[in-house]
Amino acid sequence: MTTRHIPVAIIGAGPAGLTLSHLLHLDGVESVVFETRTRKDVEETVRAGVLEQGTLNLMRATGVGERMEKEADIDEGIEISLDGHRTRIGLTEHTGHHMAVYAQHEYLKDFIARRLADGGEILFETTVDSVIGIDGAADGDVCTLQYTDADGTHTLTADYVVAVDGSRSQYRGLILEQEGAIRARHDYPYAWLGVLVRAPKTNPELIYATHDAGFALISTRSDDVQRYYLQCNPEDTEEEWPDERIWAELHKRVDSEGVTVQEGEIFEKSVLRFRSAVTSPMQRGRLFIAGDAAHTVPPTGAKGLNLAVADIAALAPGLVRAVKDKDTELLDRYSDIALPRIWKAQHFSYWMSSMLHAIPGETPFEAGRRRGELRSVLESEAGRKYLAEQYVGRDLPTFADK
Repeated sequence: MTTRHIPVAIIGAGPAGLTLSHLLHLDGVESVVFETRTRKDVEETVRAGVLEQGTLNLMRATGVGERMEKEADIDEGIEISLDGHRTRIGLTEHTGHHMAVYAQHEYLKDFIARRLADGGEILFETTVDSVIGIDGAADGDVCTLQYTDADGTHTLTADYVVAVDGSRSQYRGLILEQEGAIRARHDYPYAWLGVLVRAPKTNPELIYATHDAGFALISTRSDDVQRYYLQCNPEDTEEEWPDERIWAELHKRVDSEGVTVQEGEIFEKSVLRFRSAVTSPMQRGRLFIAGDAAHTVPPTGAKGLNLAVADIAALAPGLVRAVKDKDTELLDRYSDIALPRIWKAQHFSYWMSSMLHAIPGETPFEAGRRRGELRSVLESEAGRKYLAEQYVGRDLPTFADK
């Protein structure tokens, strides 16, 4: 019996994996996407999403932006509140671009629907058990994947394997076995309690609020469902935050002239812990990682999904050239192309987090210095422009046709 062959095997049906499968298809390279969860789980696991201009442009240019254009909440600015005094950061004013509040699971729905409509293969409820042959360097060498679904265990070969299986990636370790490979990490002394609320919008634009009591973020999901976040301790559990405590803290940290947090039924609570991590390099032989499998960022700068898309914008053209032209020059440079952007995003996320969060146990000097830094940014035209430029993100990498 002949073993089936596919040019690219993709492990994980998150933003990175589905975007990669879509871009490869548009360039005539087929793939198979493996996903352990059900389609329902992928499409209904609620995760917030803020799309940078580069991600928006990719969706529009590749035919996956129609529903987003109708349903996303477009933000041309954000507000930053310091002890009740709000300063607007004009994103469009300073950069010419805007952001879109569009939940990650909605992004996934759009790409799943498009891949299936195009005849793409997404194997839900399927586990990749092993990958061998990643170090094969000769022309004609392939990787062999063994995978299991409801019908049993199967084998498939692929020219290249891309592991985009999340922050607990099963395949990152293979890359870290290489001499000189590193996993740079940073843990933060705070977390967010995220809540979903049935309520009207508190404000037309996002509010990032810092206060002696801690940070809060006012975001939106739709006209009648809102997403609020409160700084909390990493060890906190949802049970330690009854509704009355949540409302008291939100009003304390956010309410200001013209803005009162809108209350309603809280129907979901979750604690989001802050971590930063970067894996370098992001490749070994025929194996590549991207998205959360390669790096994680705290949610403050809204970079997670967008970094995953940027990784794929760097990786997909290299895979296309390698498969179609047997030219690996661009693919060999994938890590060198992706990592500088990743570290810039790490810096912005760390910087924003550090300015906006009251650090547990900080001294009066540390608290005063942190607030002074934030005021310096907010009161300066150059500071507001820099923040806006970093927030909306950079254009995605592009490469001239050969």
